[in-house]
Parts: sequence; structure tokens; C-alpha cells
Amino acid sequence: MKKLALPLLLVSISIVSCKKVETPEPEVTKEVIDTTEIAIEEPVSIPDSATINKAWMDYMTPSDMHTNLAKDNGIWDEELTMWMSADAQPETTKATAQYRMILNGLHQEMIHKGDFMGMPFEGRGTMSFDNASQEYISTWIDNMSSGITTMRGKLDKESNVLKMEGQSIDPVTKKMKVMREVITYIDNDTHRLEMYDTGYDNVEYKTMEILLKRRK
Repeated sequence: MKKLALPLLLVSISIVSCKKVETPEPEVTKEVIDTTEIAIEEPVSIPDSATINKAWMDYMTPSDMHTNLAKDNGIWDEELTMWMSADAQPETTKATAQYRMILNGLHQEMIHKGDFMGMPFEGRGTMSFDNASQEYISTWIDNMSSGITTMRGKLDKESNVLKMEGQSIDPVTKKMKVMREVITYIDNDTHRLEMYDTGYDNVEYKTMEILLKRRK
């Protein structure tokens, strides 16, 4: 009897133990919703040949703005006042400039000659009116720098003042700096050009003023 009781006891303990084992809950798979917006590409509109041809014809045809630039053709005498820094004393000199229209009357070329710090100076500039962007664009190069300065701006027809802004590299810091140019058309034979530079303290100062008078 004792031999039978022991196996029964073991079976009973085993059954109780099995009942105490918790059945693990099945994993619930959560659905991840992708909220990323899908960019829908808009169809590319390709203009027809007639539209393209007209746009290019308008772009290459001199406008009234180019006619106004052509009025500056001739020889100009220049009186220059320069400041090497914001607190520097002004230095004065004289130069001459020749203005003419080039390339089918679309661009104005300016050749400036004079003396700067005891050395012969020559600079060449261009002034253009972009028929597409409806703004003036200028470039400048000279024999005392290996860089090119470009500026863009618009003419205030009421005040007859052209304000332009651009960038030029500083040969000392090797960084680009902001420059401004203001041209006041006093009359057909008298213009005033003012240049503004950015100092090493990042403060703007007036670096040059040129009074141009057309040679009669």
C-alpha cells in the first residue's frame, strides 16, 4: 500500500504544479501606420517652340533701359575722393572714363584710367539691363586686383537713383564681403557714384565718391 501511495503522491504534486504554470499571453502585433507624406510630382510643363522663341527674342532685343544707357556714351572727367578705412583721411585724385555701348547695344562698357597711390590705374566695367529679371547688373575688373566684382540693383525712376548691391572677396581675410554702389543721375552731363565697403569690424563705411562730368 505504501508503495502505491508514493507514486500517487508524486502524480498529484505534478498535476498541481502544472496548474500553477501560467499560460503566456499571445503577442499582439501592433500595426505601424506610416504617416510619411508621399510627394506627388507635378507634371512638367514644357513651353512650345513659339513661346521659347518669343522669350529669347525679347531677351536679346534692346529695351528703353538700354536706350537710356546709351545716352551716357562719351568721355567723362572724374573727380575721386577715397577713404581707405572708416576713420581715414580722404584722398583725392582725378581720372577719365570712356562710355560706349557694345554687343548690339545690350551692354555698356566703361574704361577708367588714372593714377592711384602713384601708380597708373585702369579699370573696366560693364553695366547691363537684364530684360528677364528687370534689373541692372554691373561687373568690375582692374589692374590692381585679380577678382571680379558683380552687383545687381534697380533704378528708382522718381529720384533717378540706381542702388546696387553685391559681393567681393577680401584679399586679406579670403572671405566674401558685401559692397554697395549708389549712382545718382543729377542730369544728363553730371553723375555721382558712391561706393560702400564692409570693414574688418563688419561695419559698412563709405570708401569712394566719384563726381563724373561729361566732357563737352
